[in-house]
Amino acid sequence: MRVKNLDTIPIETIVGCFLEAFENYFVEFPKDLKYFKKRWEMSKIDYSISYGMFHGQKLVGFVLHGIDFRRNHLTAFNLATGVIPDYRGKKITKRIYDFAIPELKNRGITKCQLEVIKNNAPAVNTYENIGFTITKNYKCFSGDIVLKQPLNYSLKEIHHEEFNMIDWPNQTSYSWENQEESLVKGEFKWYLVSNKSMAESYFIINPLTGYIPKIDVLEETDEIWQRLFSAVNGVSSKIKINNVDEQLAVKINRLQQFGLNNTIDQFEMELLL
Repeated sequence: MRVKNLDTIPIETIVGCFLEAFENYFVEFPKDLKYFKKRWEMSKIDYSISYGMFHGQKLVGFVLHGIDFRRNHLTAFNLATGVIPDYRGKKITKRIYDFAIPELKNRGITKCQLEVIKNNAPAVNTYENIGFTITKNYKCFSGDIVLKQPLNYSLKEIHHEEFNMIDWPNQTSYSWENQEESLVKGEFKWYLVSNKSMAESYFIINPLTGYIPKIDVLEETDEIWQRLFSAVNGVSSKIKINNVDEQLAVKINRLQQFGLNNTIDQFEMELLL
């Protein structure tokens, strides 16, 4: 078996290996090739420094890296690691990283980052053995919005540049795929929620899927949260919010207050090069 980059490998081959590796996983993934093309483009996958383990011509394992300058580091974000069932137990992930790390350093990468489901103990142990450390704890939510007291609101769709004109809280708490650099390439709408001409909250959403990568308020009050979720409900009543930092206890309580269920927990892990 040998490791090489995925620059010349058809995306159909990579997606096929991905789906085989993640069959019967903690979460279910779509089978649509267009979904993976769009998501991986949004996350800035660079196939020249993403890697696969090959047995002959067969791709049996992979690490996909999104590359971008984030928070003072040129970062390689591991969007997905997978090994097909027949090849597990052969330390393929570690062997890929042993090959990849010198190349990443040569390309000027100063940080590797990833997310892993907390209950996936073998994966967590593998990453710790490579040298990754846990930096954040995330909670994921989904469900149908429950509104006990819908309120009137003013909703305006804005451009992401308008979003940056307001000093929104908790922006450093968001994970790679929920950061603005990733979202501008996605199929999202950015909404400002106001009351009496005063901006007080926002949310970013894919209206087709109900996925919300960012949501927050400028001031912590019952009415502002009620107006925010009244506005969200007007776009999509069933929503999904991934990777809420566990340190944001008040925000987590609010999400649960409006009917969302904690579906899965994740670690964010980092390796400085």
